[in-house]
Amino acid sequence: MGPDFEFEEHAFAQGFVHVAGVDEVGRGPLAGPVTAAAVILDPANIPPGLDDSKKLTAKRRADLARALYDCATVSVAHATVAEIDELNILRASHLAMERAVTGLAIPPQFLLIDGNMIPRGLTGPSQPMIKGDARSLSIAAASIVAKEVRDQIMVDLAQQFPGYDWGKNMGYPTKSHKAALLQLGVTPHHRRSFAPVHNILYQEKL
Repeated sequence: MGPDFEFEEHAFAQGFVHVAGVDEVGRGPLAGPVTAAAVILDPANIPPGLDDSKKLTAKRRADLARALYDCATVSVAHATVAEIDELNILRASHLAMERAVTGLAIPPQFLLIDGNMIPRGLTGPSQPMIKGDARSLSIAAASIVAKEVRDQIMVDLAQQFPGYDWGKNMGYPTKSHKAALLQLGVTPHHRRSFAPVHNILYQEKL
């Protein structure tokens, strides 16, 4: 069973018209920003096949992201590597979510938020949902857009910093990425607060 529109319908029944799904991608990588998206679907024009972005092929995800830009209200935002290191990854991912919601062209009246917490900057009516991208179509849409945008950022960065295989691992701590860190060192796009990166910098100091 994939995500459905039940939670959105429940919000409509309470009188909310503009319901946004919110999700982030990129908490686990050692490099790159954390990216969030907020999406308000048009109930009369929902692209078929929306699902948790992790369950889709790269081509299907790209096609759906394009379709969403055409038929939904979409906003994408980021928290930088510097913000991740300064705040911590949870707070930075919440900051990206807050920015994505603020960036929507239509102010949302109700938010469906992936995860078990509501970011503190989002004070309106909202509902957190664990595994929301597998349950709500709006959150699934946000997960697709966020992953598509962040993956493209990492593909672009891979060309500037070859050797780390970011075009394939998207900054996640794969074997090849960790080996490259030891061999090539830490780039400005690495998260210094994350243990594998921090440990290398600590060894260099010694």
